[in-house]
Amino acid sequence: MASNSLPHATIFLLLLLLSTTSLNPTLAKNHHASAGRHPHHAPKNATAARLRQAYDALQSWKRVIYSDPRQLTSNWRGPDVCAYKGIYCAPHPNDTSITATVAGIDLNHGDIAGFLPESLGLLSDLALLHLNSNRFCGVLPASLANLSLLFELDLSNNRFVGPFPAVVLGLPSLRFLDIRYNEFEGPVPPQLFNNKNLDAIFVNNNWFSSVIPASIGSSSASVVVFANNRFSGCLPPTIAKFADTLEELLLINSSISGCLPVELGFLYKLRVLDVSQNDIVGPIPYSLAGLSHLEQLNLGHNRLSGAVPEGICALPNLANFTFSYNFLCEEEGICGNLTARGVAYDDRRNCLPEKPRQRSKKECEAEAPVECFEVECGRREHHDHVGVSATSPPPR
Repeated sequence: MASNSLPHATIFLLLLLLSTTSLNPTLAKNHHASAGRHPHHAPKNATAARLRQAYDALQSWKRVIYSDPRQLTSNWRGPDVCAYKGIYCAPHPNDTSITATVAGIDLNHGDIAGFLPESLGLLSDLALLHLNSNRFCGVLPASLANLSLLFELDLSNNRFVGPFPAVVLGLPSLRFLDIRYNEFEGPVPPQLFNNKNLDAIFVNNNWFSSVIPASIGSSSASVVVFANNRFSGCLPPTIAKFADTLEELLLINSSISGCLPVELGFLYKLRVLDVSQNDIVGPIPYSLAGLSHLEQLNLGHNRLSGAVPEGICALPNLANFTFSYNFLCEEEGICGNLTARGVAYDDRRNCLPEKPRQRSKKECEAEAPVECFEVECGRREHHDHVGVSATSPPPR
């Protein structure tokens, strides 16, 4: 049976997932128990039955694809689904009688227009679904809940709409979720962060609103990207629960306000922190000086005041530090000469004496210092230097 070739890293991931039951032992246990109780119900040719089911699903999908300029689905004809372009087969991980099943779909960068039909739920052995950079639209089908082995879901850069796709919250094997650059809207459900399996969460560049859930730290993700949405309120102190896993946190232009919680300094594995283009006030928490792995720190385009702590500037791995477009009035110690440490920095448009390209004296005097314990979380004011306005669409 013919097959296609994935990049080596993807092949490794796919084979790892489909050759072990350790990723989801409960599913494996239930499968074997079920097979033991009802052996007479097993099909005579389990592989043929699985591939026939995949054929039905893919033909149904092809009927609702209205434009395929790169002809990625042009050979989706006939029963040999493992020979279809973008379709990848592998043995079933928990059933040795199924020697080939559809385990991966990769139609990235296809510019395909259409939508996802309910029949995709028939592909119950799917581990990878990569559809980024297409023109798929509409809402996600509820039948995706059947994909109990789904490990990676990449729907980025499409035209999906509606509320946060709740169907993804119940996928027991999901480790990588990417729904950025779509038109999803409304709140991000707290349940997203109750999934202990998720390692990467990308929800940036949508229309999500409401506050960032207090449950944000309940996940074990290493990468969380919320950028370019329309949240409100503060970054919750529960972010500290991410301490053992989080390496990258990007909240660029997410309409968050209030003070940065000192608990950010507990994220000892953090390498990238970007909270630029928000409405954050108060001082820079000195606790950030404990982030010894931090390489990139961007606090630009906010309303931060006070001093730039020397402990942050002395971080051993710091390579890039942006704190421009704030109201900072002092650079402690080495912060005044970061070039000497080989750190790229941007300190423009602050209130730093004797530094070039700063705010006017009138601007600096008009911005009163903020005591964080007095700040009401969720109170927002519009300022011209903040990124896009609350009524602007997120950047594409």
